[in-house]
Formats: sequence, C-alpha cells, structure tokens
Amino acid sequence: MQNAAASPLFPPYLKAGDKIAITCPAKKLPNPMTDAIKLLQSWGLEVVLGDTLTASCHQFAGDDAFRAKDMQRFIDDDSVKAIIAARGGYGTVRMIDLVNFDRFAQNPKWVVGFSDITLLHSHLFANFNAPGIHGQMPMTIPDASARSLDTLRKALFGEEISYRLAPNALNRQGEAEGVLIGGNLSMLLSASGSVSEPDYAGKILFIEDIGEYLYAVDRMLRTLKRAGKLQHLKGLIVGGFTDLKDNDIPFGQTVPEMVMEVVKAYQYPVCFDFPAGHVADNCSLVLGKKLNLSVTGTGVNITYP
Repeated sequence: MQNAAASPLFPPYLKAGDKIAITCPAKKLPNPMTDAIKLLQSWGLEVVLGDTLTASCHQFAGDDAFRAKDMQRFIDDDSVKAIIAARGGYGTVRMIDLVNFDRFAQNPKWVVGFSDITLLHSHLFANFNAPGIHGQMPMTIPDASARSLDTLRKALFGEEISYRLAPNALNRQGEAEGVLIGGNLSMLLSASGSVSEPDYAGKILFIEDIGEYLYAVDRMLRTLKRAGKLQHLKGLIVGGFTDLKDNDIPFGQTVPEMVMEVVKAYQYPVCFDFPAGHVADNCSLVLGKKLNLSVTGTGVNITYP
C-alpha cells in the first residue's frame, strides 16, 4: 500500500452525469433507499445500486465476503466516481481486509459516510493519504436537515464549505491550520495499532459518538491521551455525542468536561457543538483535507483554504 507520507491522493470532484454507487459495508438496510436515490439523481448523478442493499446475513448486509465483493466492484469500476455507504451500524471492520485497494491508488474516488464508515475513511487516509466525506448517508437522508444535505452536495461537487458556530463557554480559543482527521470515537479506537490507524501528529481531530456510557467515553479519550494521540494535535473539534447512558451511580462529568480535562495540558484550540455526527443536522466535513480553525470569544470559524 502507498505510504501516507506521499502526496495526497485527491479524487476529482463530481460533475453532472457522473456515477455514484451505493453499497452497504456494515449493517443491513430496513427499507429501500428511495429518498436518497431521488436526491442524488436530482443533483444530476447516475445512481448505481450494490447487491448489498437487499442482502441479509444476521444483522449484516450479507456475509463479510459478500460485502467486500460489493465494495470491490465499485473500487475497481473506473466509471464510478464516488461510493456512498448506505448506512453504518457495525461490520466494516469485518470486511475491510478482504478488499484490495490497489485500483483505488490508480483511480481515487470519493467515499462518503460516517459512524462505522469512519474505519474506511481512516484506512484510506492512513494508506493512501486520500480524503473522504464525513456526511449524511442514504439511510439518514429522509430525516436529514436541508442544510446538511446541501453541504454534502457542496462537498461532492467541490463547492466552498465554511461554518460559523456560536461561542461555547468551554471552548478553548486559538487559531489552527491542519489536515482534518477523525470521525466516530469508538471506530478510531478500533483502528488503534492496525494498518488503518492514521498519524495524529499535526492534525486537527474531529470526534463524535452515539449510545455510549459516559464512563466509556472518558476511557476512550484517556486511551487516546495515553497513546500520545492528543499531545501533538493542531486542534480539536467535538461534534455530537448523542443518546449517552449513565450508570446508577452517576459518572459526574459531561463530555465537554471530560474532553477539557484530558487536553488541559495542551495549548491548541478546542471547539464544541459542531453539527456533525448522529444528528439530523449532520453537516459534511472533508476528512483528509487542510482546514482552518479559529476559536474566539465571539464564536468559531471553520473554513477550507
């Protein structure tokens, strides 16, 4: 595989008439992707459906080999300019090592998704220095905000994306420029020590998660710190941490309080409440691309130079 120290493997942005493929590398789908197909077609894209969209094996969209074969088909098809994961859930880690990404190195394309798909983003950046889009997926499109869907379109077609956030009392002010990495916190931990783990040094890290116990979030943050992953960041962006659970004896800290305790020894800017993750307003971020982060007392500006 290509070393991530090499020049970025940047895919071409989409244009009207391009093909975008929908595949399901993890959990199976409960419903047809009608709304998503109509939306993508309204952007002038030709939609190609993978065999995994109607497959089932336990909780997965077909067995591991079947899901890998579906992904392989679109990796190897040069006419497909982007691949969007139909949903997350769990399962990408079971099939990713069955996929041969050699053709991706010759013909990079956009990969779109979040949650469980964080592992795929991480793998492609770690091995090919390739960017990907952390954004809405076909299963989440029916409940998605109009803004988040427009940011997905802009990300795919190479239009300018920028965000202005309200101030948060726990934000840490500062200015940073660096390549954005990250995604789902649990999936970042699952990549630790593997060929899919990126280099954190000098990067701006984005994190989000869903359904975890508060103590588990704290444990994951401290695991990253103890592994040296947080020390040399340029900045930290914290998105949605939704549907969190607590024990009978309350943990006693919020996620922002945990984060600031873990990174208090460092000097880089930190911002909270970025609208991305398991939320309706899941705005798109281009992972693997340089980003400017400005955190001041009046708010947060996030731009791609």
